[in-house]
Amino acid sequence: MAGAMLTDHDRRKQISVRGIAQVENVANIKKTFNRHLHFSLIKDRNVATPRDYYFALAHTVRDHLVSRWIRTQQYYYEKDPKRVYYLSLEFYMGRTLSNTMMNLGIQATVDEALYQLGLDIEELQEIEEDAGLGNGGLGRLAACFLDSMATLGIPAYGYGLRYEYGIFKQLIRDGWQLEEPDDWLRFGNPWEKARPEYMLPVNFYGHVEKDNGKAKWVNTQVVFAMPYDTPVPGFRNNVVNTLRLWSAKAENHFHLKFFNDGDYVQAVMDRNLSENITRVLYPNDNFFQGKELRLKQQYFLVAATLQDIIRRFKSSKYGCRDAVRVDFDTFPDKVAMQLNDTHPSIGIPELMRLLIDIEGLEWDRAWNISVKTFAYTNHTLLPEALERWPVKLLETLLPRHLEIIYEVNQRFLSDVNARYPGDLDRLRRMSIVEEADGHGEKRINMAHMCIVGSHVINGVAALHSDLLKKHTFKDFYEMFPEKFQNKTNGITPRRWLLLSNPALADIICEKIGDEWVTDLNQLSKLKPLASNVGFLDSLRRVKQENKLKVAQYLSEEYHVDINPSSLFDMQVKRIHEYKRQLLNCLHVITLYNRIKKNPNAEFVARTVLVGGKAAPGYHIAKQIIKLINSVGNVINNDPIVGNKLKVIYLENYRVSMAEKIIPAADLSEQISTAGTEASGTGNMKFMLNGGLTIGTLDGANVEMMEEMGKENIFIFGMTVDEVAALEKRGYNADEFIRKSPELAQCIDQIEQGFFSPEQPGLFKDLADVLRYHDRFLLCADYESYIKCQDEVSKTYLDTAQWSKMCLMNVASSGKFSTDRTIAEYAREIWGIEPGEVKLSAPYEHADDSHQNGN
Repeated sequence: MAGAMLTDHDRRKQISVRGIAQVENVANIKKTFNRHLHFSLIKDRNVATPRDYYFALAHTVRDHLVSRWIRTQQYYYEKDPKRVYYLSLEFYMGRTLSNTMMNLGIQATVDEALYQLGLDIEELQEIEEDAGLGNGGLGRLAACFLDSMATLGIPAYGYGLRYEYGIFKQLIRDGWQLEEPDDWLRFGNPWEKARPEYMLPVNFYGHVEKDNGKAKWVNTQVVFAMPYDTPVPGFRNNVVNTLRLWSAKAENHFHLKFFNDGDYVQAVMDRNLSENITRVLYPNDNFFQGKELRLKQQYFLVAATLQDIIRRFKSSKYGCRDAVRVDFDTFPDKVAMQLNDTHPSIGIPELMRLLIDIEGLEWDRAWNISVKTFAYTNHTLLPEALERWPVKLLETLLPRHLEIIYEVNQRFLSDVNARYPGDLDRLRRMSIVEEADGHGEKRINMAHMCIVGSHVINGVAALHSDLLKKHTFKDFYEMFPEKFQNKTNGITPRRWLLLSNPALADIICEKIGDEWVTDLNQLSKLKPLASNVGFLDSLRRVKQENKLKVAQYLSEEYHVDINPSSLFDMQVKRIHEYKRQLLNCLHVITLYNRIKKNPNAEFVARTVLVGGKAAPGYHIAKQIIKLINSVGNVINNDPIVGNKLKVIYLENYRVSMAEKIIPAADLSEQISTAGTEASGTGNMKFMLNGGLTIGTLDGANVEMMEEMGKENIFIFGMTVDEVAALEKRGYNADEFIRKSPELAQCIDQIEQGFFSPEQPGLFKDLADVLRYHDRFLLCADYESYIKCQDEVSKTYLDTAQWSKMCLMNVASSGKFSTDRTIAEYAREIWGIEPGEVKLSAPYEHADDSHQNGN
């Protein structure tokens, strides 16, 4: 009966993983949908807009989460397990609706219900705003981690900030990036629940007084932190964890001086200053700016979060706020805190302040508890990205924390001195407090704070962790080798294959079943099919369908006709010199020059797609965007080039766009200078979707190659050791430019205004970067890159070989699931066994009385 109800659209998408639409469930969904339209949105079908329908649908789907969410939290209170708290200033969640339907297994039912109501589910899904509370990899990783923690049944909470404005909306106007505020909350957010009853005070400024040797932080300014909770459902296991985001609210009363001045209106206006703390996400994550607002955000997050964690630790009974537990020695047995990069690192002195000043513990005992509780993930090798806060700023904003940091440093340095007596240089290198040089200021090195104050430090790919030990944190590794680990990043297979590429998920399920959805290693069962002509054919057909869809999308959005059988070559990530979008651009110019030189030669058609945002103040990155657009403009309008080569800059690249375009990629560009990319996760998304990688031996590319075999990936360029050797002997770009006529021609064209005839000097800065300030060695890797790209084109012509490589990429992706990453964190850092929490569905209990939270 259920089968008979499916539309053609459903039948194409229908697989065991999506669930079957049961008649009574469809009727239920329709009823709930109409009820929400009527009671929640106060509309009827005559006046409802598509956005009303989206909200009615979101509320309908959320209803399916509520009992599971309450039940999960009750279960955690009942069992009192060790809980994990993931602290991150970024959570790049994207859209929630379709992911929730998929994880709950109600996609087919909702699809059918809306079809019967005469509505198009895909149209409604497009209305949802992306929750863009992150810049790129670091924030998206945090989002994938939440998904895996819920799926593995780990009692976990994400803690972050509820930015009113997320990562800016990128407009491309006349080839330049313009930024527009991302007002993602403009229409409200159906997925969050405000919890004003858990509002907490956070203090700033003031000074420290000593009373009988006890420190008191007084005369502070108070801002309140209001929590908003978002449900995070696991995959089909009825577990729903919580992401709690804090929003800044001003105090409810005024200081007396305002009443004396009588300026009531001004007093109300000044409340805005407090509330600015969570107004906007800082739009960069690889360059440290020592801004006061940013430090306020970091402290605001940890101060509110730690109070919340301690409250939960003390009152471990459901619905009760009385302190049941008062002995903090068990704190690390019940609490694990993971610092996602150094952004929440001020949490270490904050926990010390709470334990010593508020709870009255002795220093050594408090320090012991704190170190056992915190663990730190490092995300970058770039020196300019490491956070170093000016002492003057900390002294003003967080005077008590500065005292604690000094104390930590003093005790730590005496340990270092005991271990390496008289090694003053080592003491200087390892100090948390960096003394001012001739013209600089005294700073606090937050990465050093994290290493000293955590029990585990991890990198995010084997190569990255290795470089941390050998170079970045060499002294610390020598002193604490037991603290250092590696946890290679991953991605969630639910969002990045099952949801975004249903056609590929279908053909995989037909061959090996659906266990891969929660155990990605199962994909290795596809390897024997590498010589199965029928399966390779299906794989090719899926890719072609995805490409046709994307080609249609591009022609609608950018008015460029795409050749769907061309090689789709994609580089989508933040625009940064180390990621070398400029090298990609040099390749495009080289191809263009070759076509112009010999228009009748054989040529493998390519569509080059580049997308990503540049930090608003990053001049060179914005110039790179303009250059790619200018080059595209020349190429796309050249009749001699025709459909052999097209270049499109994807405007406002974000999570929901990634879900659309990644399944259509033939080639993924992962071309950072070896030793600069910590891991990368975009590379894993392309691999999982059967896109082949051209890349350097950097970040996780190294492990991807190990998994799939080097015959299934295109590797070029210098290794980390070769880069070091070249820099040691002295790098001169000119030496490489002189050896390569094609490279010299490209740089001349950029410099002389070939791509900017109205402004011939427009790209002089980029030409200067290539000639004189080539910090990321583009000229040194150019020849190797071009040769490798020629190899890519040649291989693409051999359809059978290419398809086999695609299959080997998909089949070798097992390692790169966040389920594996999180299981490793759980066992090796947090001391938790994953998969212990399995809950029954709400309707499977006879006694339903406690499900609504009574």
